[in-house]
Amino acid sequence: MPETPTAPGGLGRVLVVADPLHTFATYKDSTFAMMRELARRGVRLAACEPAHLHWRRGEPVTALVREVELTGAAGDWFRVLGQRRAALHDFDAVLMRKDPPFDAEYFYATHLLQQAEREGARVFNRPAALRDHPEKLALMEFADWAPPTLVTRSAEAIRAFHAEHGDIILKPLDGMGGRGIFRVGPDGLNLGAVVETLTQHGHTTIMVQRFLPAIAQGDKRVLVIGGEPVPYCLARIPQGGEVRGNLAAGGRGVAQPLSEADWGIARALGPRLAARGLLLVGLDIIGEHLTEVNVTSPTCFQEITQQTGFDVAARFVDALQAAVVAAAAEGGA
Repeated sequence: MPETPTAPGGLGRVLVVADPLHTFATYKDSTFAMMRELARRGVRLAACEPAHLHWRRGEPVTALVREVELTGAAGDWFRVLGQRRAALHDFDAVLMRKDPPFDAEYFYATHLLQQAEREGARVFNRPAALRDHPEKLALMEFADWAPPTLVTRSAEAIRAFHAEHGDIILKPLDGMGGRGIFRVGPDGLNLGAVVETLTQHGHTTIMVQRFLPAIAQGDKRVLVIGGEPVPYCLARIPQGGEVRGNLAAGGRGVAQPLSEADWGIARALGPRLAARGLLLVGLDIIGEHLTEVNVTSPTCFQEITQQTGFDVAARFVDALQAAVVAAAAEGGA
């Protein structure tokens, strides 16, 4: 490809590490929204999957990347301009946007990306920070804002928690989109079966939380970009008798201004998380309680923008540009 001028903010070329591009639901995908905004600003885009990352002694971390351009079409939304093996440190920024689960392969990918960082690559979110903040367990650090919560594989401990709180939610630690979430009410119906299934008879650790009736008003996704909260959240409201508000589980997304409690939690956590290399964080808040800290591939960009007019993708790219410029000023160029 012929060289093109460097885009504003030092972003000339960006690599997106994600799921296969053809699987994107572009009408709602936040990674697509990022790519569209980057392309609008003249940034050259490349994409790969974690499986394409590669390291060999004496060489930098590379990936088999596809240079792509966006077509603007709803269906065939990207065009492949070429494919080649490229060093990650040759890009101005690398966006790690692979969806959960945070399994062994995701873990290995973060180590490859961290090695690329040592070689000069700028990776967002930072690989070490991704490892240090598993999306359910990161809540433990911020327990002051959390509802009553238990992390265990012990059936006895879960039964005692249920006896104390009466109405509980049980969920796997590696799930996303509401998968594997169960509610057990005061009657305890099916508690034993649910515990056996989720813990695999005591071999797998899970999270248990007191049920929050405020879920009826939505499980709010609050986005924090560069340490600053986006002023609107997406309340994901359960439908049809569901307990899960996740959009993937059929929840209805309603954008709304942040509440006082939302602002308080986001402002308390945002700068701390940003200082650790987490450029983008998605806080899940039910009522006034923090329930999850999402760092792998936070979503809801498009829903918030479409309903409020606030351009979340533009805010993200602004923050990305600022982070790249700051890294260069510190000698990371």
